[in-house]
Amino acid sequence: MAAEKTCIAIIGAGIGGLTAAACLLRLGFSVEVYEQAPQFAPIGAGIQLTANAMKALGGLGLTEHLRSLGFVPAAFHSREWDTGNITNVLIMGEALEQRYGAPDLMIHRARLHAALAALIPHSRIHFGRKLVAIERSESSTTLVFANGSRVRAVLVIGADGIHSMVREALFGAEQPRFTGRVAYRTTYPTALLNGIAVDQRAKWWGPDRHVVHYFTTANEDEIYFIAVVPESNFLVESWSTKGDKDTLLAAFAGCHPQLRAILAAAPELRKWALVERDPMPSWGKYGVVLLGDACHPMMPYMAQGAASAIEDAVLLARCLARAAWEEMPDALAVYAANRTERTARMQLTNRENTWLRFKTDTDWVYDFDAWHAELAGLGNAVRPSR
Repeated sequence: MAAEKTCIAIIGAGIGGLTAAACLLRLGFSVEVYEQAPQFAPIGAGIQLTANAMKALGGLGLTEHLRSLGFVPAAFHSREWDTGNITNVLIMGEALEQRYGAPDLMIHRARLHAALAALIPHSRIHFGRKLVAIERSESSTTLVFANGSRVRAVLVIGADGIHSMVREALFGAEQPRFTGRVAYRTTYPTALLNGIAVDQRAKWWGPDRHVVHYFTTANEDEIYFIAVVPESNFLVESWSTKGDKDTLLAAFAGCHPQLRAILAAAPELRKWALVERDPMPSWGKYGVVLLGDACHPMMPYMAQGAASAIEDAVLLARCLARAAWEEMPDALAVYAANRTERTARMQLTNRENTWLRFKTDTDWVYDFDAWHAELAGLGNAVRPSR
């Protein structure tokens, strides 16, 4: 079968892949996105778009649209899981937006995903393309898919998640490390709480387990929680595996009544094993580069997994926009050099699981502006056309 041709091929149509496609299209590149799923399907999870993520998405003109879909809390409370005692309060809302230049927004992941997908022409997203091999030639890379199709690209961006086939093709197979913890998550109508007052956004800290919850809509009619507990015998990573509510409630026996009410009101749960990798010394080679979970997967404790992938996408686009095609290897090196230290720090900080439990320096995370940050070898920022 003759290979299709494209300038840039993105493997994976998740949040990182779609953000990369949107940034590159705005900057004039020819981009095609290849996704192994047969279609987009809503995932029942909330997502925290911290100010650094919102600044990056703001460069794509999405700030007000996302604000209309999501929820901006007035504050974040850290509480002890049994007594409810407050250990830290992060003032959010207008005060945080003025401090960092963008809101800190809670939203359903599917709504963010849809907003990004709307920026990409339908014809440029190709479903049912499961990557099985990568072949290199002197001037291009050929992608081989399970359906027999082949695509030849000048540049390949691997945004295909923690089990990245692109990373495996570059560096060999390596299983992520199971942490011994699992996460239960769900979204459900706030009405199921039967009028019980809850914090707009909070994290309840136990000795070896915790729960984060927040509203995901502007009118507070939908709530999301993620509960992390030790379960060393559960290894399934699928986001669609059902969780047992009785097991979850047993894990939080003796917790504060408000927290128990939030957990007990859930009509159904999803459950997945939490895995991680160490920071990678290299993010690509031979005209192939990695982005997001494919190169720096991190635990969900800082709400920076998607945010860091969004940052990656903007910085990669900026690097490519400043380089001629023959300079692409240098541009990719600049991209990796300007991302590895920050993302490694995030990965390692996540492992500690102490973020915001007590008074925390948030500036190094939230103040970062992917469109304006000074980057080695790049000079001034590149902004997308409006």
